[in-house]
Parts: sequence; C-alpha cells; structure tokens
Amino acid sequence: MTIVAFDFDGTMSDSEMTVLLGERNGTATDMAAITERAMNDEIEYAESLRQRCALLEDLPDEDARAAFDAVMLRPGTAEVIAALREAGVYVAVLTGGFDRGVASALDAAGVDVDAVVANRLPVADGRLTGEVEGPLIEGTKDDALEVLAAAVGEDRADTVAVGDGANDLPMLEVAGLAVGFDPKPAVEPACDVVVESMAELHEVLEREGVL
Repeated sequence: MTIVAFDFDGTMSDSEMTVLLGERNGTATDMAAITERAMNDEIEYAESLRQRCALLEDLPDEDARAAFDAVMLRPGTAEVIAALREAGVYVAVLTGGFDRGVASALDAAGVDVDAVVANRLPVADGRLTGEVEGPLIEGTKDDALEVLAAAVGEDRADTVAVGDGANDLPMLEVAGLAVGFDPKPAVEPACDVVVESMAELHEVLEREGVL
C-alpha cells in the first residue's frame, strides 16, 4: 500500500473555499488577496486563515452551505481517486480548507477517500462566528502525513504528496514523491515533478508505479 496525500483548494479543486464564502458577504476580493499572499509564502498561513475567516463573521450558515455546495472537483480528479483506490492505494486529503466543502465536492462526484484532515468553521445561532478550528491551522501537513503513515503502517518514503501552495511545502518536502500541481513559484523548487492537469498526474502515477 502507498499513501497519496492531496491538497484540496487549488489541487483537487480549482476553487478556493474562502473566496466562495466571501462572495456571499462581499469580501471575496479581500479573501483572494490574502490567499494569494499566503500561497506565495508572503504571510504565515495560520495568520492568513484567521484573517480570512474573521471576514466571515455573522455570515448566515445557509449562505455558507450554498457556498460549500458550489465546491467542485476539477476535471479528472474523480477518475484519479477511483483508480488509486482500485489499486489499493490509501488516498488522503490534507487541507487547510473546510471539511464541509470537501465532503460536498466528493459527494457530488460520487467518490470516497480514506481520510480527510481539514479545518471547520464554528456556527452559533445559525451564523458563522468568524473563528476557525482544526488540526491544520497551526499544525502542518508533514505532521499530518506522518500520523497517517504510522496509522496505516507505511514508510513515509513511500508516500506521495500533491499540492500547489506554500502550506503544502511541509508535506512536499518530506514525501517520497513531491508532485506540484501547477505550483506557485515559491513551491516549485520543492517538487520532484510538476503537472498541470489530472491527466498528467495519472501519467506520473503510472510511470512511478503507484498505478
């Protein structure tokens, strides 16, 4: 068994959850600007996430639900996931994004993964609080990958990480194979291979013997 750990926003999905949420209360432009700075490693990811979530304070949860329902997997993602799982590969999603958006996108595509490590947006009295909770705020994806590898009895050297932004660097740097999915300039040097589509990723996984 091999572990393939995917980032979500910008990798499995071409959407950005905080921007979709921000479109519901007019803060999408501010969201996108903060996200871009974080993905280019110009601001600490944890701080950027807290700033973005603070902009969502008082957003009705029904609006948040509509935003999460708009999260979609990018073309070819479902096919790659299905092929990996059929091959007996352990598929994980490690994202600083939100569990509800990941679940919605996977459900819409009719596919499952083995593990999702994500953050969540607390709700009180039917509205978002502006806070964020979860393991990938201060916690980093290398630690999450280490925990998964230990749990399934896999050597970390046999893992594959797929991501695009600065918060993916920790897992890209420790995985056996680091795949950059149209990576940001600050991220590309850490990648063993770069792809720009799920079809290319499928080819890489075949070439490397994962599929």
